[in-house]
Amino acid sequence: MGDYARALEFYEKANKINQQTLPANHPHIAADYNNIGLVYNMIGEYSKALEFSVKDLEIMRKTLPSNHPDIAMSYSSLGKIYRNMKNYSNALTYFEESLTIREQALAETHPSRAVTYSDIGDVHRLMGEYEKALTFHQKSLKIQENVKCNPLECARTYKNLGETYREMSDYVTALTYFQKGLKIYEEKL
Repeated sequence: MGDYARALEFYEKANKINQQTLPANHPHIAADYNNIGLVYNMIGEYSKALEFSVKDLEIMRKTLPSNHPDIAMSYSSLGKIYRNMKNYSNALTYFEESLTIREQALAETHPSRAVTYSDIGDVHRLMGEYEKALTFHQKSLKIQENVKCNPLECARTYKNLGETYREMSDYVTALTYFQKGLKIYEEKL
């Protein structure tokens, strides 16, 4: 809903309760840190976002098997922060680490793999590597169009494809993808 101050307030309350009732390295505490980090990322406070997201990853890596999907989520959160900071090489590193885990732990058609493909494609687009971007976006779309996925994630992939084609000056194809994404947004939001 965009009320980040309120979201942060509730995440911090949950974290305080979890810290009082759970061991310091419990995955629920890590999830609290991840959520707090995501809010700070959304409001552009990247140093705080990194601080909490790194705490999340440290706990996850200590307490879960190395190929656990929750660790992949932690890497993705860091990738998103670095993408927003325009540190694309770090963003790509974290998204690729997330993908490696998801490829080991999840089925080829799992929606989380599609999201990671789209994230990687977006970073390649931002780096001006349009052909690589298209490859990853198409991988994402192949999953999203054939498996029950979050429609908003599919719309985001369409938007990312539109952005890539727009930057390649293929405006007709860009418009097609933008319209597909817009149609989903209008139906779901």
